[in-house]
Amino acid sequence: MTDTTAFDWRSFLLRWSEEWADSLPADETRSEEDEAARRARWLGFPPASEERITALEKRLGRRLPPSYREFLKVSNGWRHAGGFVWLLAGTEEAHWHNNASGLADVYEGHLDEDAGPEERREAGLWRRGLQLDVESDVTYVLLDPEDVDEDGEWAVCTWSSWRAAPPRRHANFREFMRDMHREFHSLRASRSDGEPFVNDTTRRLDALVEEARLEALRGGWERAEKTLDEAKEYGRPRAAGLGDQIRRLLGRTSMVYFDGLLTDPRYASELLPPLVAEHAAHSYRDDSVLTLRLRGADDELVALAHTLLDQVRNGTYRYTATGPFGEAVERARELARWGDTDGAWRTLMSALPLWEPLGPDHLAPLGWVADPVLGPLLTPERGRELLSTPRGGQTGEAPAPTAGLDPGGLAWLAEPDPGNNRTSYRFVLVEGVGPEDLPGRLADGDDIVLNEPMTFWEARHRARRGRREVSTYEDKALMAVGRAGAGWSFAFDGDPAPFLRQRFVSPAVAASTGTRAVVVWSGLRSWYGEPFFHLSVARDGAEQYAFTYADGEIRKSGEIPRALDPGRFFGGPKAGAEAERSLLEAVTREFGVRLPRHAIVKGRLHTFTTRSWTRPPGDGETYAVLRMVGKPPRRTANGRETTDREAGGDRPGRASSRGGEDCDERFSS
Repeated sequence: MTDTTAFDWRSFLLRWSEEWADSLPADETRSEEDEAARRARWLGFPPASEERITALEKRLGRRLPPSYREFLKVSNGWRHAGGFVWLLAGTEEAHWHNNASGLADVYEGHLDEDAGPEERREAGLWRRGLQLDVESDVTYVLLDPEDVDEDGEWAVCTWSSWRAAPPRRHANFREFMRDMHREFHSLRASRSDGEPFVNDTTRRLDALVEEARLEALRGGWERAEKTLDEAKEYGRPRAAGLGDQIRRLLGRTSMVYFDGLLTDPRYASELLPPLVAEHAAHSYRDDSVLTLRLRGADDELVALAHTLLDQVRNGTYRYTATGPFGEAVERARELARWGDTDGAWRTLMSALPLWEPLGPDHLAPLGWVADPVLGPLLTPERGRELLSTPRGGQTGEAPAPTAGLDPGGLAWLAEPDPGNNRTSYRFVLVEGVGPEDLPGRLADGDDIVLNEPMTFWEARHRARRGRREVSTYEDKALMAVGRAGAGWSFAFDGDPAPFLRQRFVSPAVAASTGTRAVVVWSGLRSWYGEPFFHLSVARDGAEQYAFTYADGEIRKSGEIPRALDPGRFFGGPKAGAEAERSLLEAVTREFGVRLPRHAIVKGRLHTFTTRSWTRPPGDGETYAVLRMVGKPPRRTANGRETTDREAGGDRPGRASSRGGEDCDERFSS
């Protein structure tokens, strides 16, 4: 139980009154009541006698909650409770609200037959609440006699028409008054007349902010965040910017603006990139909000922000840092861009104790979260590890490393992903070859160049943007590449075309020149067609063995090792995901390979387009070539693609039975 009655009301109210009186501008026009309060250095009134308090309780038919009762014994009412309640009720003015505002009708009108008890209780507040506001800026303050804790305290709810938010709940009257004291401080701290707002409370809080800064650098981010949050509520200038750095590394991006630090050029290289990246992810090309956030920045800083915004949107932003940590950043990027995200994270963490802040209010490296390759390394757990690591010249106990995100092996591919979208996939493994060399083995012509690291969605979107011709006989795979364990590289396609067994040509043979290559294509959980699974292994340009399970049958060639014999996996009780998992585990053991789950699912990898996985058409086989002749899609102001047809111009290309300009339907000879 919390002893709310032991709160020292007199000391608290006297301190508040003195701070208020000292904060008033000398040339401000004030009412007679406010001027009298300033001279008296007291915002309250004479204490209420026990008789007056008892009379109020008799009038209400209820005993008052303890903290409001004790407050009345010190001051029978209060002026300027925060910035928007100008007079709080004493024993004479407190009364039941009884829907005087009409808000009960509004809230009850929004209830439907599915409304729960909590929603109905909230709507009923406007009929049963005890109203304490007497004069305010359209702000209601109600004590709720049905929201009572074990100490007999009633919750306080406040609501303002101009806030466009539901009623705000305060645990009791004491907490409401403390919140209003914080609101008073926050408004005074941000005043525009430039007059300093300094008193014992601000000096105490500023000292705590400095202690929290050092505590955060020592790794004690939880204690530091709590202190900074309290100081932020009082409007202390450094608290929000410091606390936002902690919140951003924990993945809490909402309302993170690095206030007080964002426009300081010292911190631009670290704080602008994550803010710009968050803006780019949600702005839909409306950059006015970013400009608003940069209010007060000089022209050079604004120009830098828009340069960074272009880089983030184009995927070309690259985070750099100085000293040993900067060197670790480069090594980590090299690991991450080929799929080793766990190794990249460990590289960053090993160098973090040597990281140096850019200024006294810099708590941790932050710019890297906007880097397209390094940013996907961050998870809430890893953010906590980073924040718990002593750095910036401070010492402390190092945290235990977080567990890796990659399970190893291949079996994770048999696990359902969120949304159950990964039901078919294919990959190529090549031994003794770097991932940068895979396009030369699997592609022709212009396709042998690797794209910059990007997500699968980004890569598909970009590939389709310039595509003008599609053949129904062609199956070129867009694949991400990386390292697949010691001595192996991979090319992975997580969204392949349908498996056509009669025309399928395994790329293992072409990929295996001078080495060994493995191809796996699984559709055991495919949404369309019958389940299938293909494995082929080639060495030095010749197939060693292969099998395909499809339509309930197994077709195989070559001498298949017993560990991979399809008869062990199909035809028995195993089926679907269980057979798939067993097969993937067997491939893992046979070749000592792995695929990096985190990099494939959430990261950004280099991509390229392979040659077709199907053979050319034979005699008598027909196929269609669809050629688009309309202008390619254009980007609108919000980044959406539009066609000429939408814009009122020529129609885009369409399929046609004519061998004309829109589509050619060709037949083999």
